[in-house]
Amino acid sequence: MTETTDITELLLSRIRDVADYPEPGVMFKDITPLLADPAAFAALTDALAEVARDTGATKVVGLEARGFILGAPVALRAGLGFIPVRKAGKLPGATLSQSYDLEYGSAEIEVHAEDLSAGDQVLVVDDVLATGGTAEASLELIRRAGAEVAGLAVLMELGFLGGRARLEPALAGAPLRALLTV
Repeated sequence: MTETTDITELLLSRIRDVADYPEPGVMFKDITPLLADPAAFAALTDALAEVARDTGATKVVGLEARGFILGAPVALRAGLGFIPVRKAGKLPGATLSQSYDLEYGSAEIEVHAEDLSAGDQVLVVDDVLATGGTAEASLELIRRAGAEVAGLAVLMELGFLGGRARLEPALAGAPLRALLTV
């Protein structure tokens, strides 16, 4: 068995399916059992830190909220700075904001204006890539701050929702790495 197969099996074995959450017909992928298992969480952190190193990232952005849980230890393991991208109104001080459309309505994310600058190569980390709206907005926000996008790394891609196809133009050649695709 290869190392990739080993980590894939380990991660999949620690993700719990929750039927009909948050609404009927949805199969929610719960990562809390993975986070509770130190060996699985360490393997995930190591794999994402390797992506950070491979992309030449100088900083890691984590998307609220589970992207914070994954991105902060990845940044630490890779020896990089960590920047939270938050929902609008959650950061004090000067921020840059980016609005984006959701299935029903819109949302807005923010970053501290001084946390990213020219010369930064930024890896975006999140738990799940679904439709790609939040990730796409974060890429635009990073570029507006003057930084470059080094790539996007997620634990899990929900392939049937088309997020990868939506993000390819916004990534402009930067890699998208999903450890698992379901």
